[in-house]
Amino acid sequence: MGEVVLAAKVTHVPSMYLSELPGQHHGCRQAAIAGHKEIGRRARELGADTAVVFDVHWLVNSGYHINCGERFEGIYTSGELPHFIKDMAYQYQGCPELGEAIAAEANAADVRTLAHNIPSLELEYGTLVPMRYMHMDVPEDQHFKVISVAAWNAWHRLEDSFTFGAAVRRAIEKSDRKVLVLASGSLSHRFSDDRKAADNLHNWTREFDKQVDMRVVELWKQGRFKEFCAMLPEYAEHCYGEGGMHDTAMLLGLLGGEEYDKPVEILTEPFGSSGTGQINAVFPLPW
Repeated sequence: MGEVVLAAKVTHVPSMYLSELPGQHHGCRQAAIAGHKEIGRRARELGADTAVVFDVHWLVNSGYHINCGERFEGIYTSGELPHFIKDMAYQYQGCPELGEAIAAEANAADVRTLAHNIPSLELEYGTLVPMRYMHMDVPEDQHFKVISVAAWNAWHRLEDSFTFGAAVRRAIEKSDRKVLVLASGSLSHRFSDDRKAADNLHNWTREFDKQVDMRVVELWKQGRFKEFCAMLPEYAEHCYGEGGMHDTAMLLGLLGGEEYDKPVEILTEPFGSSGTGQINAVFPLPW
C-alpha cells in the first residue's frame, strides 16, 4: 500500500539558480536552497521514492493535466527569465503508472483530468528547481521519480483543485509508492514593475502583500486552516496568487481541506523575491 510521507509548500524562484553562479548574486538564496535540501533529506529518510509536484509554472487552459512521462532529460533555459536560469541540465525518471492512476481517481471524482506520457512534453521550472536542490546532495542516483501536475489553471475552480488533491492522495494510497508531495508556488505574486525589478530582487512589491503573507503564515503556524481556506479565493485574487494558488488548494485537498489543523513548520522564513512572497514550509501529515 502506498502513502504520502511528506508534504510541503515550496518556492521555485529562479534566483535560486542565480545564487549558485559566481558574481553579484552568489549565495543570495542559500536559505531557500537549504530548505529544499532539508525536505529532500527528510523525504529520503522517510522512504520516499517518488515526488509529485503541483507546478504553478505549467499553464493549462482546459482540464487538469499530469506529466507522467517515463523519463525527463534535457537542458533548460527559462523563456520568462533567461538571465536567471539558462542551460540548466536535468535528468529524472518518471512514474507513468502513478500518474495514470491519479488521473483515473480524479476523473472518478468528476474532475476532468488527462495523464500524458509524451517524450516532447517538457518539465517547467516549478518542477525543475525544487527537484534540482532536493537531489543536489545525491546527484548520482536522481533518487525520486518525478510526476508534474499543472497548477496554473487559468479557467478552473479552486473547489475542483481541492477535489483533485484528495484524489491524488487516494491514488497514492492505492499504489505501491511512497510519495513526497510539493505545492510549488509563491505566496503573494505581484512582480515588481520593470524599472524597479533590479532593486526589488529581495523585496515585496507592495507592503500590503507582505503584511497579508505574514498573516497567512501565522494562520498556518497555528493550524487555522478553516479560516485560511475561507480567505483563499480573495487572497489569490487581491495578492496576485501565482497560478491562482491552485497548488495550495491541491495540497490542502490532499491533507483534508478546511478540516486540516496541523501547525505548519517553517523551514525557510518568508522572503521577498522580485516583488513576490516566498516560503518553504512542511505541512505535517494528519494521519
